[in-house]
Amino acid sequence: MSGHSKWATIKHKKAKEDAVRGALFTKLIREISTIARQGGGDPDKNPALRKAMETAKASRMPKENIERAIKRGTGELPGVSYEPVTYEGYGPGGFAIFIEALTDNKNRTTSEIRHLFSKYGGSLGSNGCVGWMFVDKGIIYVDKGETDEDKLISICLEQGGEDVVLEGDVFTITTSVAKFESAKKALEKEGIKYKDAELTKLPQSTVKLEGARASQALKLMNLIEEQDDVQKAYANFDIPDEILEKEG
Repeated sequence: MSGHSKWATIKHKKAKEDAVRGALFTKLIREISTIARQGGGDPDKNPALRKAMETAKASRMPKENIERAIKRGTGELPGVSYEPVTYEGYGPGGFAIFIEALTDNKNRTTSEIRHLFSKYGGSLGSNGCVGWMFVDKGIIYVDKGETDEDKLISICLEQGGEDVVLEGDVFTITTSVAKFESAKKALEKEGIKYKDAELTKLPQSTVKLEGARASQALKLMNLIEEQDDVQKAYANFDIPDEILEKEG
């Protein structure tokens, strides 16, 4: 399992917890508003907005919250304008971190992100320092009980899927960005429900961490994820499962 896959697994577990749902909704509302401002409020003409709305619905966000977020983005309701920004750097032990954020105050966000890196033994770098280590991919998650592995592999191969891996009770399907939507539609056509799907970044290589370094890395990534302006954070660490279970 890649470093990102391990981190993604942690994030999916956390997303199910009621304690973090409020924070998740805040991030999704900010994303929907920004996408609507950039590409319009019609999901049929704005694929990015359609995907963000699907994610919000899957996270059980109320319909009225989604509609208000769109209207704030299009200017039908008053709202704050957010600027997309990325951060790149290294965590303790030298693993790469790539962060996507939306902020209404870039100086404040940069200062807070830099503080987190410094506090936990990392270093914030310049744009481009680690971005090349990650590739854009689509990821689809299917519960093991939905189908058998051979059928899933057959469907995904026909639609250009790149990999199918069983992680616990969940199949993780990797696709190219171009084949992401067609793979989802193929699953739906076969009556196979997927529990989640996202466009993400996967590391091309990983850095193995153990002991105190691994614990420190997880603390840093959790705090980065919890920072209000951060939308997504990616890491290329490879951490033993027992440490993930204990501290993830």
